[in-house]
Amino acid sequence: MNIFMKHLVPEMGQDQTKQQIEKGLRLYQSNQTDKALHVWTKVLEKTSDPGGKFRVLGCLITAHSEMGKYKDMLKYALDQIDTAREMEDPDYLTEGYLNLARSNEKLCDFQKTVSYCKTCLNMQGTTVSLQLNGQVCLSMGNAFLGLSVFQKALESYEKALRYAHNNDDKMLECRVCCSLGNIYIQLKDYEKALFFPCKAAELVNDYGKGWSLKYRAMSQYHMSVAYRKLERLPDAMECCEESMKIALQHGDRPLQALCLLNFADIHRCRRDTDLCTLKVHCLNEGIYRSREQQEELREQVVKFLQCVEELELYCGMCGESIGDRDQKLQALPCSHIFHLKCLQTNGTKGCPKCFKSSVKPGFV
Repeated sequence: MNIFMKHLVPEMGQDQTKQQIEKGLRLYQSNQTDKALHVWTKVLEKTSDPGGKFRVLGCLITAHSEMGKYKDMLKYALDQIDTAREMEDPDYLTEGYLNLARSNEKLCDFQKTVSYCKTCLNMQGTTVSLQLNGQVCLSMGNAFLGLSVFQKALESYEKALRYAHNNDDKMLECRVCCSLGNIYIQLKDYEKALFFPCKAAELVNDYGKGWSLKYRAMSQYHMSVAYRKLERLPDAMECCEESMKIALQHGDRPLQALCLLNFADIHRCRRDTDLCTLKVHCLNEGIYRSREQQEELREQVVKFLQCVEELELYCGMCGESIGDRDQKLQALPCSHIFHLKCLQTNGTKGCPKCFKSSVKPGFV
């Protein structure tokens, strides 16, 4: 019966594969990640077009990278390499090895990352492969930075910038500027650490109308870290809140984690550690709830309520003590915490406290 059923389910041709991939991209860009992954997985199962298979694997690699699922990212990268070998196309093979390098970079296997990047650079492809060299140099720079080989990291970033300028690739230039901000944080040159992500933010504003919001989130995060190091804490908080807001909207868990750590450092600089701890527990609660990890969820709820009891905090809208009643709570990116029910009945977008404090007397 299964043999007959198989013939009743036709494989996707090239045009249909392309349409389904585009459908998945639209879903993904509108933050419907689960639906996008479902569409792409179905394409992978049914397509008879090797080029389409290679492309949908690239979509899955990007999505799993942004979700922080790096082992799955590596699995799809290996599948992409196999597909490229079947096609015997050097351009596809170069891109496959680049994704393999990125996967190992995310998994902190930096020696493998460097090795795969060198493989990419030694391949004799067409001009398409050469255009990927800038991204290869960026990944290699990130790996050298992970290995604390700062001089080679800087040399790789400089090469990546040259490729970006030669190809007029503003997206690549933006990413390299963020990485340069990161290396100068580690080298404790905080003025340069601020300059480069500010340059990235300028590129986003000038050229990024059609770009993913992750570029804005990335530049804002690196600016926030530099501002914190320069002890410009209000600026650090503003940038980190903007980055966290985008990360929450797009389900970017790795960036959420980085923002949480940065929030903790900002509050530590402000000697506001108790409030920081409260916010971390609240955000962790939301993450574990969405992933249905019940044991971790219960642990965060207990810690949150203990923290509330110690701080004697009150809802900024109804004035009742937070934790007195069994009501769900919501932490906004600005750090203000409310009863979820109060926010839902508020009827306005954004933080009521922030809105109230921004309205000047005489204009109410």
